[in-house]
Amino acid sequence: MVALVKATLVFALLGAAVSSETFLEWTKQHGKEYSSKAEYEARADIFARNLQYIERFNSEDHSYELAENIFMDLTFEEFSATRLSTPQNCSATHQPTRGRVLTNKTPPPAIDWRDRGVVTPVKNQGNCGSCYTFSTTGCLESHHAIKTGDLLSLSEQQIVDCGQAFNNHGCDGGLPSQAFEYIRYNKGIELEEEYPYVGRDETCRFNSSEVVATVSDVHNFTQGDEDSIYVAVGTVGPVSICFDVTTQFQFYKHGVFSSLLCHKDSQHVNHAVLAVGYNVTESNEPYWIVKNSWGADWGINGYFWIERGKNMCGLADCASYPIV
Repeated sequence: MVALVKATLVFALLGAAVSSETFLEWTKQHGKEYSSKAEYEARADIFARNLQYIERFNSEDHSYELAENIFMDLTFEEFSATRLSTPQNCSATHQPTRGRVLTNKTPPPAIDWRDRGVVTPVKNQGNCGSCYTFSTTGCLESHHAIKTGDLLSLSEQQIVDCGQAFNNHGCDGGLPSQAFEYIRYNKGIELEEEYPYVGRDETCRFNSSEVVATVSDVHNFTQGDEDSIYVAVGTVGPVSICFDVTTQFQFYKHGVFSSLLCHKDSQHVNHAVLAVGYNVTESNEPYWIVKNSWGADWGINGYFWIERGKNMCGLADCASYPIV
């Protein structure tokens, strides 16, 4: 790392003063290293701007709070390029030819599938726009466990490398519904340990003899039908959802996320995640419990809550789950 004289540097940005010691401590905490003094100073500048943004946001009245995290030295544009998918158009949906009927089922007032031991630990997609693969495997892992009692960790890398024929694009994004279709027609997916994640596009090396989980059909929800997603999560299992991530979400820490800046349509979804439950706050505000793929240090131990019932950021426009 470039050596700097800590005692003499103070970054004063837009009225916020951040000492070099604050930034240096953060770089050590997160193992950050930079190739030059210029790069170090540029990242320190971004860090200070982001810190000021967080402090200003938290001083206002919001339903959630932001906090420092591993993304503090990135602009939102840089963050988007490495952690989000290219915006996807998920307007072409279909109903399953087979599957569970959701009508006439009454969901419980609250549920968290983690409590039933059918959700794998939070994973980390790294600098690859493969969020859709983690949403896909997470959902299939849960539905496979609900059906068989066997909780497996499935291979995201297989989908990254092998799913392009179904309009997925490796580290440049895709959709869970299309990844489920890949697994369905491919007749299965391997374990994570057999086909480990590397976070970059590589040549497909799928081995059919290593298949451990399959998909018989895919249930895609009618766009905007959040009520049906509620019934499915409450009575069937976790559901893959997609939504439009905006600036605040980069530094989310806890609380019920909502935004006036995001799109609420099927044309702009850029991040896929997994709804594993729902509940209400003490003030009776309904929210989804959602598993992310940015590691357990982000958000609420890798999870977040997002407002339920308003198609927040388009989360109900591109939802699906596999039938196993």
